[in-house]
Amino acid sequence: MTDVTRVGFIGLGNIGKPMALRLAAADGIDLWVYDVMPEPVAELEGAGARGAASIAAMAARSDVVCVMVRDDDQVREVLGEILGVAGDGQTVVIHSTVAPSTPAQLADTAARHGVKVVDAPVSGGAMGAADGTLAIMVGGSDEAFEAARPALEATGSLITHAGPIGAGTKFKLARNLMHFVAFTAATEAQRLAEASGLDVAELGKVVRHTDQVTGGPGAIMLRDTAGPIQEGDFWMGVYEHVWALGKKDLTFAIELADQQGVDVPLARLSLERLREGLGLG
Repeated sequence: MTDVTRVGFIGLGNIGKPMALRLAAADGIDLWVYDVMPEPVAELEGAGARGAASIAAMAARSDVVCVMVRDDDQVREVLGEILGVAGDGQTVVIHSTVAPSTPAQLADTAARHGVKVVDAPVSGGAMGAADGTLAIMVGGSDEAFEAARPALEATGSLITHAGPIGAGTKFKLARNLMHFVAFTAATEAQRLAEASGLDVAELGKVVRHTDQVTGGPGAIMLRDTAGPIQEGDFWMGVYEHVWALGKKDLTFAIELADQQGVDVPLARLSLERLREGLGLG
């Protein structure tokens, strides 16, 4: 007989709803859902989940409660309602991206009620949530991680136990630092392309195509340290090649930007810092 995990899911927004739909379709999951809006609850009920009248009603019926709400304040409010009815051994999974210090604070509060907490922010957006390919970065004890695992595996295809409570959030923030700095660099590239009389939409097509081939920034994230590369290390030659190409192309791009009167501060900073950042000193 298959073990059944009773899961509650709170927050049926752009990412939460498709995550909950994956849970509703998963074997071994008995799913309850709650949202302040009735429409997504009705959709989940149509997919086989059961709608709860309140957070407390859901928490009283759940082994694992997944929380995907907007911000720290909402997470604290939801946890307070859960803890009012929670039983020993329950696990709360915080999928929302919160401040670095928040998960440990929540875990301390929950522990006084016999409740375990993991922080488990996700990466992959609504599309990844819909097809079950999210990356989920988890912070928490081994016991809490194992308790949450059935729900996590139903919604993501890459589950990383990053470390103790808070590690998942720090992992997500590091990942998204790169995400949004890269977005800002993309806006520089768009301005340069447009000033040069190029089709910005076509540039976007090229970027998306080549990132699928090369892996984008993740292609250089292969070492197990961010420290300096030692002489004789295999990676010395690899990253010297990356630096040589980067120096050449950044120099030419900055020259073009100067000709076109386009401000490209990230490109200039990259030329200044890329070599050291690669570990080449």
